Amino acid sequence: MSEKKLPHDHGQSFEEYCDHMPAVSDFQTVSDIFKQLGDGSRIRIFWILCHCEECVMNLSALVDMSSPAVSHHLKQLKAGGLIVSRREGKEVYYKAADTEQVNLLHHAIEDLVKIACPSR
Repeated sequence: MSEKKLPHDHGQSFEEYCDHMPAVSDFQTVSDIFKQLGDGSRIRIFWILCHCEECVMNLSALVDMSSPAVSHHLKQLKAGGLIVSRREGKEVYYKAADTEQVNLLHHAIEDLVKIACPSR
């Protein structure tokens, strides 16, 4: 990619960046992750599940939402690989997936809350 000629020469060396630029599909993956967290309620649910394992009914009470609404958010988080579930009898429990990606997002959310809400 370093052989690419830009229309305007601004005196910057871009070859090093272009040689290490992730693939377009990698950026799409990151975009898809951000879409998962594009809803405040979904972020709250994800944050809770980073700290504990819970069922839909308890999550609904914690975030003051209906069970169907929480189930919708859980389905999206699970499809994105951010949470996992397990069944125990009739009850299904959810928690954050144990991945580097999830740990990074969890800490990023907490850091952003500290920055955006400094009065806390």
